[in-house]
Amino acid sequence: MFDGAQFPKSLDESEFESWLEKGRASQISYRFLVILWDTFTNEYKPLFAEDFDVIREYEPYGQSFDRESLIAVYDLFSESRIQLTN
Repeated sequence: MFDGAQFPKSLDESEFESWLEKGRASQISYRFLVILWDTFTNEYKPLFAEDFDVIREYEPYGQSFDRESLIAVYDLFSESRIQLTN
């Protein structure tokens, strides 16, 4: 996943699937899987969110000078990617 010049590196599909499963299995009612890029560790990391308020705290990759930047957001149950508008 995330192959191409617009992404820092690819993400293993099995890791992505494990994040979806972890989010769905949580006792907290998460709705979204947020994939972040951590510039210090040069790794993707998951963030689970109940609503868009958490997601709005992050700037998109390539537009952020923070440690973590937003790569993508997925609905945990439909597994569809959510397009965010500015």
